[in-house]
Amino acid sequence: MELSWSRWSNMVEEVIAYIIQMGDATAQLKQAFKDPAIIPALCAVMSSSQNPQIRQSAAVMLRMRVKKHWKKISPNDRESLKGVVLQAFMQESEHTVQHSLSQLCAVMVKHETPDRWPALLQLLSQSTKSSNPHDRQVGLLLLNKVMDSNPELFKPHYCQLLQLFSAVLQDHNNPTALYYCILTLTAITAYTGSEEMNQMRSIIPSLIVALKHLIKADQDQASEAMEVFNELMESEVSIILPHVADIVRFCLEVGSDTTLNDSLRVKALSCIAFLIKLKSKTVLKQKLLNPILQAIFPILTAAPPPGEQDPEDDEDDSGDGTDNDNPKHCAAQIIDTMALHMPPEKLFQQLMPLIQACLASDNPYQRKGGLLCLAVLAEGCADHIRTKMLSSVLQTVCQSLSDSNQVVRCAGLFALGQFSEHLQPEVSKYCAELMPLLLGYLSSLNQAKVGHVTKAFYALENFMENLGSDIEPYLPTLMDTMLSALNNTENLKIKELAVSAIGAIANAAKEMLVPYFPPVIESLKGFLTTTTEEMRPLQTQSLDTLSVLARTIGKDVFSPLAAECVQLGLNLTDTIDDPDLRRCTYSLYSAVSTVSPDCLTPHLTAITTVMLLALKSNEGITAHLEEDKTFVLLDDDDEDDKEEEKDVDDFLEDETETDVHDVAGFSVENAYIDEKEDACDALGEIAFNTGAAFQPFLESSFQQVYEMRDYPHEDVRRAAFGAIGQFCRAQHKVWKENPTEANHQALFKLLDMVLPCFVETVRTEHERQVVMGVLETMNNVIKSCKEEAFKNPSHLKEISHVIRDVLKKKTVCQDGGGDEADDEDQQAEYDAMLQEFAGEGIPLLASSVPADSFAPFLNDLLPLIMSKAKSSCTVADRSFSVGTIGEILQALVSVSGGRGVAGRLSNRLLPVLVAGVKDSDPEVRNNSVFGLGCLAQAAGPIVVSDYPMMLSVFSNLLAKESDLRVIDNLCAALCRMILSNMGAVPLEQVVPALVARLPLKEDLEENKTVFSCLAMLYTHSPDLIVKLMKPVVAASSHVLGNKDVDKETQDTVTKLIKDFAQHHSADFQSAVISLAGEQQAKLSTAISAS
Repeated sequence: MELSWSRWSNMVEEVIAYIIQMGDATAQLKQAFKDPAIIPALCAVMSSSQNPQIRQSAAVMLRMRVKKHWKKISPNDRESLKGVVLQAFMQESEHTVQHSLSQLCAVMVKHETPDRWPALLQLLSQSTKSSNPHDRQVGLLLLNKVMDSNPELFKPHYCQLLQLFSAVLQDHNNPTALYYCILTLTAITAYTGSEEMNQMRSIIPSLIVALKHLIKADQDQASEAMEVFNELMESEVSIILPHVADIVRFCLEVGSDTTLNDSLRVKALSCIAFLIKLKSKTVLKQKLLNPILQAIFPILTAAPPPGEQDPEDDEDDSGDGTDNDNPKHCAAQIIDTMALHMPPEKLFQQLMPLIQACLASDNPYQRKGGLLCLAVLAEGCADHIRTKMLSSVLQTVCQSLSDSNQVVRCAGLFALGQFSEHLQPEVSKYCAELMPLLLGYLSSLNQAKVGHVTKAFYALENFMENLGSDIEPYLPTLMDTMLSALNNTENLKIKELAVSAIGAIANAAKEMLVPYFPPVIESLKGFLTTTTEEMRPLQTQSLDTLSVLARTIGKDVFSPLAAECVQLGLNLTDTIDDPDLRRCTYSLYSAVSTVSPDCLTPHLTAITTVMLLALKSNEGITAHLEEDKTFVLLDDDDEDDKEEEKDVDDFLEDETETDVHDVAGFSVENAYIDEKEDACDALGEIAFNTGAAFQPFLESSFQQVYEMRDYPHEDVRRAAFGAIGQFCRAQHKVWKENPTEANHQALFKLLDMVLPCFVETVRTEHERQVVMGVLETMNNVIKSCKEEAFKNPSHLKEISHVIRDVLKKKTVCQDGGGDEADDEDQQAEYDAMLQEFAGEGIPLLASSVPADSFAPFLNDLLPLIMSKAKSSCTVADRSFSVGTIGEILQALVSVSGGRGVAGRLSNRLLPVLVAGVKDSDPEVRNNSVFGLGCLAQAAGPIVVSDYPMMLSVFSNLLAKESDLRVIDNLCAALCRMILSNMGAVPLEQVVPALVARLPLKEDLEENKTVFSCLAMLYTHSPDLIVKLMKPVVAASSHVLGNKDVDKETQDTVTKLIKDFAQHHSADFQSAVISLAGEQQAKLSTAISAS
C-alpha cells in the first residue's frame, strides 16, 4: 500500500491525542475519518507514533475500518496492509498495543482465511517456538486472539496446535504463556473431532499442573483459564473421563484453599457442580462422592471472619440472593446438584452422618450448615424425605427455631420454607404443630430487623400456601396480622411481605377469604395508583397478589373488578418503564382471562403489542466491551451504524458467522429474562381463554414465541414451548366452536409445525426441566386435540418413538448414549419424574387413535413400563408403572378395537396388577386395584375366567385394608367388574359388602362409576338394591350438592332417589328418617327439583 499519508499523518495523531484527552470527537473530525485515505494514515501512526496509547488507539480504529470496509480495499492494498500489521506487531514492545494489534489480525484472518496469509502462520510458528520467553508470550497472545475469533478456520492445523500446547503447558516459569495457551485450548475444544481426541486426553494432566502454576502467579487469570474444564465437559466429556478423579481433586483443593480469592474458589467449586450435573453416574462409579462431601462440608460450615457475617445473615439482606457468589453458597449448590442428579439412597448413605454430626455440634455455624444441607436436599430428594424421614427432619427444623443463635434460626426458617415448597402434601399434615409455631415466632420478632422478618415470612408463606381448607382456623389471626401490617406499618418492605402473604393465604383459603376481600382490595388499589420510585417493589407484589385473588376468590366476587384491574395494569405500564412491573401486569391479564375473558377483548391489541415487544426486545442485555468504546464515536456514519447494530443483533441471535470482536461477552438482567418468561406464559393462557377474540393476534404471537424456543435461558425456552402448546389448544377450541374448513386447516398447519418440534426438542435439549415442560405441554395438546393431532400418521410414530427413547434413557438430557452401564433400579428422582411425564403420554395416545393403530407401538412401550413394577424399584416407580397400566386400560375402554387389544394384553398385565394389590405401599395398591377394575372393563368377556381369582384378591384386601383411598378404588373396581359382566359376579355377596363401604371418602371422582353401577343394578335387580336402601340413600345424601362431584353423577343419583321415593316410598322414608337433618334436606331438595 502506498502510504501517502503526508497530509494526514500528523492530523490523525493529533486527533487521537485530542480524543484520548477529551473523550469525544467533533463532527468535523468524524467527517474526516470517513475518507478511505484514513487507513494508510492510521497504519503510519500505529507503526511510528512515540506514544503507546496513540499506537493502541490507531490499531483499534484501524480494526473498525477494516472490519467494515475490507471489501472496498484493493487486493494490492490488502497485501500491503497484512505486511504492515505484522511488521508493527513484531516491533511492538507494549503489551496493550500488542493486544490491539492481535485483535486487528483476528479481523483480517476472518476475511482472508489463514492459508491466504502464510506470513501470519510463519510468524505464529516462529514466535510460539522461540527460545525467548517474551517472544513465546507474544506469539501465544496473537495465536489466542486469531483463534478465539476464528476457531473453525484453523481446524486443519489442530493436530500441530495440540502438539504446541502440549509443549507450552510444560513452560511453568512463563505464566502469561500458560494463560494464553489455556485460553486458546478452550476456544478450540468445541470444534475438535475424533482425530484430536487422544491428543486432547493426553494434555489433561499437564493442564492441571499448569493451572496450579498459574494460580501462584495470577489468580484472576487462573480463574478465567479454569473455564477450560466447563468447556471440555460440555462439548467433549469423553476427553476428561479418564481424568475425572484428578480434575475433581484439583478443584476441591482450590475450592478449599482459604488463602485464595473467592472468585477462584467459586470457579473451582462450580466446575464440580457442573460435572455432577452432566456426569453424576461417573462421579458415583469412580467413588468420588465421599471425597467431594468431605471437602465441601468444612466450606459449608465455616464461620465468617471475626466481626463479619455471612451475606445471607446480614440484617440488611433483602433475601434476593444477590451476593451469592461465595464458596459457602457454592458448597450448598453442589449438594443441591447432587440431590437433583443422584439416586437418593446412594447420596443419603454418605451424607446423613455428616449432617447429623453438624446438627449435634456446639458450633452454631456447624448447626447452620446441617440445616442448609437439609434445605437444599428437599427439591431433588422430595420422595425419599417424604416417605422415609419427614417426621424426624421436621422435628429437627422446628427445634432449630428456638435455637439460642439467630444464624441457626434463620437457617431453620429457610429449611422450613424449602420443605413446605417441595414436600407436599405430607408436610401439610403437620399443620397443627407448625402453624402455631410459625405464628408465635412471627409475633415475637422485632419489626426493625427486616432481614429476619423476611425469612420468617418466607417460611410461613410457603407453608400456608398449600394448606387448603386446613387454613380455616388460623384465618382470623392471619388476616388481622396482615391487614394490620398494611395499615399501620411505615416500613414498605413489611407491607410488601404482608401483601405477598395475603396471596399465599388466598391460594389456600380461596372463597373463605371473601369477608376480607374489600379491605385488601382497597389497600392494593391505593398502592397501585401511586407513582413514586420507592413504591415499585410494593406495586409489583400488589399486582402479583391481585392475580392470585382473581384466580382464587371466586368468579362472582372478582368479575365486577376485572375491567378495572385491566385498566390499572395498562395505566401502570403506560407511565412506568419497569420490566418487573410489566411482567406482573402480564400475569394479571392472564388471571383475568380465566375469570372474565370478555374484559380483555377490547384491550388485546394493546396487551399483545406490549408482550410481543418484550419478547423482541434486547433491553437489559449488556455487551462487555474489550476496550474503551470512545473510538466508536469516530465510526458512526449511518451505514456503519446499521452494520454495528447488525453485529450485535447477529450475536444475540447466535449466528455462527458473527463478527463482534469488540464484545467480550454479554450479560442479561434477570428482570428482563423473567419478563420474557411471563410474557410467553401469559400469551398462551390468554390465547386459550379468549378463544376467537384472539384469532387476529394468533399468528404474530405464535411466530414471535416460536423464535424464543432457542433462547439462551432455559426458563424462557420452557415458557415458550408451553405457550406454543396453548396456541394449538386455542386453535382447536376455535375450530370446535366454529368448525369451518379454514379453522381446521389452520389447526393442522400448527400441529404439523409444533409436534415435530416438540419431539426434536425432547431428543436434543440439554436441560432436563425444559424437556419435562415440553413433554407436559405435548400431553396437554394431545389431551385437547385427540384424534386431530394424529390425522398426520407420522405424528403417532414420532411421538411413540420419542416416549420410548425417554423410557430407555436415550435422550441428550438423560446423559443418553452414556459411557457406562446403567444401574436400572436406582436413579435421581428428577430423572424418574422425566420418565413419568413421558409415560403419561401413553394413555393419551391410546385414547386418541383406534386401538389397532396404536397396538404395535404399545407392544413396544409396555415392557418398559412393566419393568418399573419390580419389587426392587422405588415406590414412585412402582406406583407410576401400575398407574400407567391402569390408565392405558381405561383409555382402551372407549376406543374402537380397544376390547380386542386389552384382551390380548390381559395375560401379561394380570400378574403385574395382582402383585401390586399386595404391595406394602398404599399408592401402589390403589393404582393396582384401579388397574384391575379397568382391565375387567376394557377386556370384557375375555377375562371372565379370571373373575374368581380377582374377586378373591379383592375380598382379602377388603378384609384388612385401612387406607381410605384404596377402599374407595376397591368399590369402584368391583363396580367396573359388575358393569362389564354382571353375570360373572356373585351379586348377593359382593354388592352388600360394597355398599357397606360407602360413601366414598377420598376418591370422589369414582362416585361416577359406583352410582352408574348401582343405577344399572336397580334396573336389572331392583330387589337387591331395595334391600340395601338404607346405606344407598345415606351414601347418596353425601353426593348430592357436593361441589367435588360432577353434574352427570349428581343427575344419576337424583334420578335414583326419585325412583326410590316414587316406587318404594315406605322403605325410602324409613331410610331418610335415620339421617341427620342436613342430609335429609339435601334429599328433599333433590326430589322436589324438577
